Amino acid sequence: MIKRAFTEHPASVGESYGEHLAQASSFGFAMIGAGLACLIHGLLPFLFVKTGSRCIEGLHQRMVTHRDRRQSAGASTASAPTRQPGQA
Repeated sequence: MIKRAFTEHPASVGESYGEHLAQASSFGFAMIGAGLACLIHGLLPFLFVKTGSRCIEGLHQRMVTHRDRRQSAGASTASAPTRQPGQA
């Protein structure tokens, strides 16, 4: 029961507990950095003008693109063009 609490969601997105911890932590640290930049931007509007929005766009891209590693792996092999003999 306890093991399932730690592994069910990571497995649902094709990750182990450790992989999910690393991904979630990298998102969290990026958001903390962007949040600090936004606070500084509030005080000094000429600094970090696009930092927050760039961080959000980047994190969104990572999350949508890599939402499920199993789907990403399957999609890349399924959509890869096949080579005919003699083609470079």
